[in-house]
Amino acid sequence: MKSREFVTIIEQKKIASDIYSLWIQTEHIAKGARPGQFLSLYSQDKSHMLPRPISICEIDREQGRIRMVYRVVGEGTAEFSHKKAGEQIEVLGPLGNGFPLDVGKKRIFLMGGGIGIPPMVQLAKELDGEVQVIAGYRDELFLTEELKEYASLYVATEDGSAGTKGNVIDAIYAHKLEADLIYACGPKPMLRAIQSYAKEHGILCYLSMEERMACGIGACLACVCQSKEVDAHTQVHNKRICKDGPVFLSTEVEL
Repeated sequence: MKSREFVTIIEQKKIASDIYSLWIQTEHIAKGARPGQFLSLYSQDKSHMLPRPISICEIDREQGRIRMVYRVVGEGTAEFSHKKAGEQIEVLGPLGNGFPLDVGKKRIFLMGGGIGIPPMVQLAKELDGEVQVIAGYRDELFLTEELKEYASLYVATEDGSAGTKGNVIDAIYAHKLEADLIYACGPKPMLRAIQSYAKEHGILCYLSMEERMACGIGACLACVCQSKEVDAHTQVHNKRICKDGPVFLSTEVEL
């Protein structure tokens, strides 16, 4: 059950250029949160009416805490980045549908690109299988120690400064990796390439879509993607990313 509440910031720190790690205290949301879901964070500036969706990176259910790792891309996220431990922030969550977890002991790829990497941390924690994370960065790395703790990590960078030079698909071929199941989150060009790779190799694949959102609860229809089936809510070939997703089977959506 989602909840809108003011929560206390436990810790915030910068972990890479324009990338921040934010831990919040929220027993109710942490109890119900799942990997792949997100929270909506509200600005104190009333001229910014709409919340900012930020994916869940880690969940500490015992202590009732959630970690989010986000990139500063505008005024809203810039405001969040200046907050300190002990301050409060208004959040709504958990929102969206997360990744399926009851998949058995399979060989699994977790493929993240840029700010699509943070959701892979909690997902790697909770999966019971041979988990391999393939993380794609522009240049500067982050969250590598957390990912190594729960999975085998393979890195790709656009400039070749670490790991395989290129993208996540290049890293798969470079290391001759194989999987029975793929979970992915990242920018649309990356997801499109993974969708094609999964189809070519006959691999079950789930994609978490990144999209600008307005309400975050499926009411405004501002964040839609093209689907192969008619949506029961809109009666057209669309799905609401915030409500029906953000996680979809790769065969459900057109990219």
